[in-house]
Amino acid sequence: MKKGDFLSLILRSPKTIFSFQDIALLWRESDRNTIQNRLSYYIENNKLVRIRKGIYAKDRNYDPLELATKIFTPSYISFETVLAQEGIIFQYYDQIFIASYLNRTITCDNHQLTFKKIKNTVLTCKKGLIQQRNYTIASKERAFLDILYLNKHYYFDNLNPIDWEKVWDLLPIYNNQALNKRINVLKAS
Repeated sequence: MKKGDFLSLILRSPKTIFSFQDIALLWRESDRNTIQNRLSYYIENNKLVRIRKGIYAKDRNYDPLELATKIFTPSYISFETVLAQEGIIFQYYDQIFIASYLNRTITCDNHQLTFKKIKNTVLTCKKGLIQQRNYTIASKERAFLDILYLNKHYYFDNLNPIDWEKVWDLLPIYNNQALNKRINVLKAS
């Protein structure tokens, strides 16, 4: 591969955010020092942007949802982020909510990201998840169940958009009797 081809591979990719591992795979390079030296050169010459340790962007016009799912993997966009987009809750939240294997709130490049821990069997199940171009996001029914799984007293402004057939279909992945009861109460009201 020629010298200019390394940057070209990144710029031609449909992704806007790259982890160090993504770049190593893209470049087919296993030597960490070589990768780090090239990245340092591109960052110093304003060809790439370092967002945080191990996370890089083509430029500042990256997708914040893509960033959110690159920091800790596996993860997917869920909770209030999806519910607000779908009109199920009316509150505005300035941060992005992500299902992950840990609880953490971080600010990364002026984006507040709130990671909420959900058990591994739920986190790694693909049912009810939608693969967008460069990240994974929960369906409104999956986000609804995710939030009820973690917060049994959560208030919803509008349950009309919920497809209850999909909720019943997704419910077994949580394997939680208390959640089943909450769903029955909400459906009845």
